[in-house]
Amino acid sequence: MRIIIGGDFSNELSGEPLAGLSSGNAEKVFDKNVLDLFKTADELAVNLECAVTESENRIKKFGPHLKAPFGTCKALKGAGVTFVTLSNNHIFDFGKEGVKDTMRELDKNGIKYTGYGKNEADSRKDYIIERDGLKIAVIDVCEHEYTYALENREGARPYDPYDTSDDIAAAKKKADYVIVVYHGGKEFCRYPSPRLYKLCRSMIKHGADVVLCQHSHCVGCYENFDGGHILYGQGNFYFIDKKAYGTEKEALWNNGLAVVLDVDKSGIKFTPVPVVMKDDMLYLAEGKEKDKILNGLYERGQTLADGSYVNGWRAFCETVPYYKTAVPPENADMLGHWLDCEAHYDVLRELYKTYNHTNELD
Repeated sequence: MRIIIGGDFSNELSGEPLAGLSSGNAEKVFDKNVLDLFKTADELAVNLECAVTESENRIKKFGPHLKAPFGTCKALKGAGVTFVTLSNNHIFDFGKEGVKDTMRELDKNGIKYTGYGKNEADSRKDYIIERDGLKIAVIDVCEHEYTYALENREGARPYDPYDTSDDIAAAKKKADYVIVVYHGGKEFCRYPSPRLYKLCRSMIKHGADVVLCQHSHCVGCYENFDGGHILYGQGNFYFIDKKAYGTEKEALWNNGLAVVLDVDKSGIKFTPVPVVMKDDMLYLAEGKEKDKILNGLYERGQTLADGSYVNGWRAFCETVPYYKTAVPPENADMLGHWLDCEAHYDVLRELYKTYNHTNELD
């Protein structure tokens, strides 16, 4: 059985409808070589990181609101996509109306979906693949950023260090293999934080066979840990940012990996296939471009083994000034204390609720 999983898929970052997606024609979105690769898959998935809607009913949040034109799901179907993951920080950008439109478009085109529910409990449903005498469970979760489900409101399936670990262990008792798609990590950082590093390894220990981290919008690191595959940063799959062309951001934003999983009773063969976005199309990377992406992936992976990845993480953090400027210097030590101690952190979470806790509550 072959499963191919792509990373973040969305419309143009500014919100301008892309002609290829609007047309619904897969050949105007994906190059022929990409489509030929897709044809080899028994199951093909992407992370649909936007609503497919014409709604203008934006929820209250910091950051961009992402949506794609009608025609998007038809293009995905034409490419062979069988299911999409929806647990991300943009699926609820246009509220319940946007999600309703998205699911209608997916249903109309015969594309299944996972990682979303009518409330938090309902969102914790795995996507099950049964083929060739094997059962595979896909667990799709996201970090807590505006669109995650609440006890009394629909939304994306949130990652929880306790619930998700329990869900992985339970899934492994019923399935031959477990794949976790984790939407989290820091944007534009090629290295995991120590927290992300530990939690991904923990998911392998609890029964996951593959952990794919998305959301960072750049290709990160890979390691094989305890026989499980961990990709800390899959990069964008198809997510156009026209302002990135010709800038330093292009090398990060326009590269990604299609993950090819060849599965049989003996195990899972993990093959990352580099892809690049050019002129609003997705291509397979070739030659030196392909080698550069893969070499970087594995070279950074070596830093995981010796622990030096934390240097890359720290260096990245030093380049993000707004975290420091947002806190007056005289309060920095106290903030560090509050964040460091679990009991203080619990109080902060209780007192300072985000917009997600009030967006479109019934």
